[in-house]
Amino acid sequence: MLLRVLLMASAVLLSVPAFADGGRRVVVPNHDIARGATIAQDDLVYGTVAASSVFSGIVTSMDELAGMQARRLLHAGEIVRVDDVRHPILVTKGSIVTMMFEAPGVVLTASGRAMSEGGMGDTVTVQNPTSFRQVTATVSGAGTVRAAGGAKISAPHLAANQ
Repeated sequence: MLLRVLLMASAVLLSVPAFADGGRRVVVPNHDIARGATIAQDDLVYGTVAASSVFSGIVTSMDELAGMQARRLLHAGEIVRVDDVRHPILVTKGSIVTMMFEAPGVVLTASGRAMSEGGMGDTVTVQNPTSFRQVTATVSGAGTVRAAGGAKISAPHLAANQ
């Protein structure tokens, strides 16, 4: 118990100089995180950096990193930037995906080949295997994309029935 109190007191005393110069609280890994690993909240701790070392794109909240995937090896105790992580890959390049297009009262689906990879909310290019046209779409789930609002999807068999 006494040891715990001494450790807490020394942690507070050590943090005072960092806050004295306007230090900023940031999120850092508490151990090395491998490239491609999914980050959990227990992989992270808060650290403090001098205000002069703060630049845009530094992660300051654990919620920004939890569930994300490391783009590179993240070293214990080092500052993490937004560019160092990404959403886990749900669509891989070359895979067959389900494209969805929604309009009021109509939902169209078609298969396509992903020409790029992406995670939830990322924009990917999908090629129609029949026409070889490419469509920009947003990843909405594993193997599923939603065609962008301005995408034209031609359906000649529907037009002939009208």
